[in-house]
Amino acid sequence: MAPDTVSQANNPPALSLRWTRRVSLTWRILAVNIFAIAMLGGGLLYLDSYREQIIQERLDQERQSIWLLAHALERLDQPDRIAMMIAVSRRYASRVRLYDSTGTLQMDSFVLAPPTYALRDPANEPWQRHAARLLDQGFDGLVNAQRIDKYVERQPDQLQNWPEAVEARDTARTQARMRYAPDRTPMISAAIALPRGSGVLFTSYNARDITRIVRAERTNLALIVLTTALVSILFSLFLARTIVKPLRRLASAAVRVRLGRAREVVVPRLPSRGDEIGLLARSLSDMSLALRQKIDATEAFAADVSHELKNPLASLRSALEGLGSVKDEALRAQLFDIACSDVRRLDRLITDISEASRVDAQLTRTRFEPIDLGEMIENLLEVRRARGLNDDREIVFARPRRGVAVVMGEGTRLERVISNLLDNAVSFSPPGGLVRIEATQVRTDEQWRVLVRVIDEGPGVLPSEREEIFRRFHSARPEGEAFGQHSGLGLAIARTIIEGHHGTISADDRDDGEPGACFDISLPGIDPDGLPISPA
Repeated sequence: MAPDTVSQANNPPALSLRWTRRVSLTWRILAVNIFAIAMLGGGLLYLDSYREQIIQERLDQERQSIWLLAHALERLDQPDRIAMMIAVSRRYASRVRLYDSTGTLQMDSFVLAPPTYALRDPANEPWQRHAARLLDQGFDGLVNAQRIDKYVERQPDQLQNWPEAVEARDTARTQARMRYAPDRTPMISAAIALPRGSGVLFTSYNARDITRIVRAERTNLALIVLTTALVSILFSLFLARTIVKPLRRLASAAVRVRLGRAREVVVPRLPSRGDEIGLLARSLSDMSLALRQKIDATEAFAADVSHELKNPLASLRSALEGLGSVKDEALRAQLFDIACSDVRRLDRLITDISEASRVDAQLTRTRFEPIDLGEMIENLLEVRRARGLNDDREIVFARPRRGVAVVMGEGTRLERVISNLLDNAVSFSPPGGLVRIEATQVRTDEQWRVLVRVIDEGPGVLPSEREEIFRRFHSARPEGEAFGQHSGLGLAIARTIIEGHHGTISADDRDDGEPGACFDISLPGIDPDGLPISPA
């Protein structure tokens, strides 16, 4: 069973999601945008402080007004007092009452003249007003507003029935208070003791405009919040659609690739998108194609291995079966030699196959170090001469100065590449032939690269075969060589190693027009300190 594609090991802590890991990306986008709208909607709650500010201003205003009225009444005689109280009541839609020092009502503007306001009975109002009051109570509950007393006209109408009036008489200071009328609109009242202690002046009025102002602002803000929320949700859904839908298509294609139920799984590339989603789509598409090529190469390699192993095995089986039935000692010796040759061939095949199968994976885990190719090639040639691996061919190497041919790589692998190319050059070169090795710096595309060339005097490589020779188990061998002496994996392994070092390897004709092949290796160059070589 395939392993999970996400685990704690490959999911960095900085990117891990805990409580949101089971929440769809669509809902996350909506939640973020709605949260922002909710923060804006919180402004509805702050309307309570706006209302409190208005009420406080009205209370202060009422204290100043009643102070002015009290000092004006103190200087007027009885008829003028009555006229003044009626005028103030009409002008400010208020009720003005005057109590004597014993608390008895002396004058009342609602008795002296028609009332300027009337308290509304909620039972006689339409349902819309009831709904508005319920909404007001709901907002008061949300903000935990202070409890406000109800305004009720006292009977009998005496000073003692109004706490602010009693407090004003006892403290000789202006007092103001707010209560709720039966329809839950503010009632602003104020009281002040007359300057000469002749009584207490008490005013009240129904500030219905405060309720209208607050409700209008609340309605406007609610409409703004609702409109913003609607637009935000629509944009969030659009954003989620443009992100989530392609991601789901990519995830579905990735699952099909993982399951491997379809031979060719087409991962959408989304060419019209130039954002990160499009980049991800194209990266996944390229990855799936590379994976498919890897799988195909692995399957082809397995088939080639099976085919290559069958031949020596069949020959070995025939030789062993003949040994059991042949009595001629000369023929038995010949069959024994064949069996030994097949065993060596199998050993060579298995060794090269093992090397070819793991070299690519090992390169991805290898830590590259600065390698001086000049020094490495020189040491390799000394070993070959000591072991007699060059037959009667001569290998010459013009060693570059130290630090010229330095690359980042893995020394053993790069040495294997040069060794494979030298084996190939020696096997194709005629007896007494010359094999030359060159290593130098070349400048390509504003970058310095190290070029290594292996030049032989063999028959050369036909243009039609210059790519085929790098395929695994390529069977073209020099004339006169005994069958089975090479596995056909040397050049394939060399290309794998060079490409793992971000380089290239190719075959071409010699530059001087003479018969022979020239193998070019190009690798990124660095200086001895491990830094890329920059042009002078």
